[in-house]
Amino acid sequence: MAYSSTVLRRAIQRLEERRARREREQARTRAHICQTLPQADQLDRALRRTAAGVIAAALRAGDDPAPAIQEVKARSQSLQLQLAQLLRQNGYPADALDDTPFCPKCGDRGWIGAQMCTCLKELCTQEQIGELSKLLDLGGQSFESFSLDYYSDRPWPGETETPRERMEFIRDVCYNYASRFPNFLYPNLFLTGAPGLGKTFLSACTARMVAERGYSVVYDTAVNIFAQFETQKFSRDTPGLQDARDETRRYLHCDLLILDDLGSEMTTPFVQSALYTLVNARLAAQRRTIISSNLSMDEVRRRYSGQTASRLEGEYRVLPFYGEDIRLLRKQRL
Repeated sequence: MAYSSTVLRRAIQRLEERRARREREQARTRAHICQTLPQADQLDRALRRTAAGVIAAALRAGDDPAPAIQEVKARSQSLQLQLAQLLRQNGYPADALDDTPFCPKCGDRGWIGAQMCTCLKELCTQEQIGELSKLLDLGGQSFESFSLDYYSDRPWPGETETPRERMEFIRDVCYNYASRFPNFLYPNLFLTGAPGLGKTFLSACTARMVAERGYSVVYDTAVNIFAQFETQKFSRDTPGLQDARDETRRYLHCDLLILDDLGSEMTTPFVQSALYTLVNARLAAQRRTIISSNLSMDEVRRRYSGQTASRLEGEYRVLPFYGEDIRLLRKQRL
């Protein structure tokens, strides 16, 4: 899962802070117990010396270490039982002096060999949702809060479904896309329709669920995405160049990219080329993408290159939105 460098850095920082806090708390607990229960301190020190002392002596003498190991085990078990009983008698947990990590899988290191541990993945997910929340109101946007009440149940001109039937279908598609990600029938979605019909809302719902399942999600507007590609290509030694490189890398390598409001940008030859590169590269790498736009597919074909339109029509499930502007309807009902 290709988390951004910012998300990963913040997650690792939180992991290190949590480990340092746990170590400080355990050090205070140990100091308090050893001060109030000198016998516990003596047993703990003896327990720590036992293994190293006996085995070292056996190895120095050139003897078979097996008997020494058995002696160590017996002595350690006896000391452990005495220490645990003493701690419990004085109101402490039996393992109060143990250096116990929050995560027993990785010992609070965040990695098991070269694999990221689930504890670090969880922190990455939290940081990623925080990043998404800067652009999307994830606090109130979820599939459970998506309402069909604003969509008419009357026939819509030129369509076989009512707006409510259509939106119920699209909601279910987006929910199944997110809940089964990345193995849904349609790997890529193209949400098209007039403003105010719920495209951004459902994009946010999808982003939240996919991110909560531990996948890397990047949401950004077409204007911002193409601006970053332009900075990355044409800028030379400017303060924003490295940021632009990092951002374009995120767009290309995240598990799910949500490109919002395609068509709001100035359509230059460079933008046409950048869009084709982005779409084609993600398709070749089998990375999932959702694009939302006020443009119809006919308008996409006229505005962008034939190659881009062909890939969008052939590789994306097009979901047309129709109905009345939800924002206006809400305003009228206030």
